[in-house]
Amino acid sequence: MTGGRVLTTRENAVPALAEAFREHGFEGASLAVLSKATGLGKGSLYNFFPGGKEEMMEAVLADIDRWFAETIFVPLEQAEDPAAAVTAMFDEVTAYFRSGRRVCLVGALGLNVGGGAFAATINGYFSRWIAALAHCLEAANIPSASAAQLAEEAVSGIQGAIVLARALGEDSTFKRIVDRQRASLLGAIRGGATP
Repeated sequence: MTGGRVLTTRENAVPALAEAFREHGFEGASLAVLSKATGLGKGSLYNFFPGGKEEMMEAVLADIDRWFAETIFVPLEQAEDPAAAVTAMFDEVTAYFRSGRRVCLVGALGLNVGGGAFAATINGYFSRWIAALAHCLEAANIPSASAAQLAEEAVSGIQGAIVLARALGEDSTFKRIVDRQRASLLGAIRGGATP
C-alpha cells in the first residue's frame, strides 16, 4: 500500500514499483518487496504485469523515459533560448533527483547485472540526453565537437553527483557538482565557444 490505499491500476502501481526498484535494485526487488510497495498481491501484480518483474521494470523505464522526454529532452531539442533551456534542465533534474537523495534508476541498472536485459533502453536514455543537450548548445553557436563534449561531461557530472552525494550522505555534494556543471554550460553559452 502507498499512503494507506491499495493501488488499483497498472499506471498507479508504476511509481511505487519505481521506488522499490530504486531502493532494492532489480535483482533485490523480490515479488514480496514489489507486492508490499504497491499494496497489490502477487496475483494482482501478475494480472497487471503478466511478464513478471521484467515487465514491471519495462513499465517503470517507459514512465521515466516519458518524463525525461517531456521535461528534459524535447525542451532541449526545441530550445529557442539555450540558456533558459539549460537552466530549466538543471532545475528539473535537481528536483527529480531530490538534491541527490534519489538514485537514478537508469544509471543504477547500467551498473548491475540486471541491467543487461535493459541495455538498449539505458543506452537510448543517455544517448538522447547527451544528444539533446549537445543540440541545445549548438543552437547557442557552440561548435558541434565542443557541444558534444560539454553535453557528455554535464550528463556524466549529474550522474556522478547523484552517486557521490548518496555515498557520502551529503546532499550538498550534489548541489555543488550540479551548480558547477550549470555554470560551465551557461558560461559556454555566453561565450559561444569551448570553456
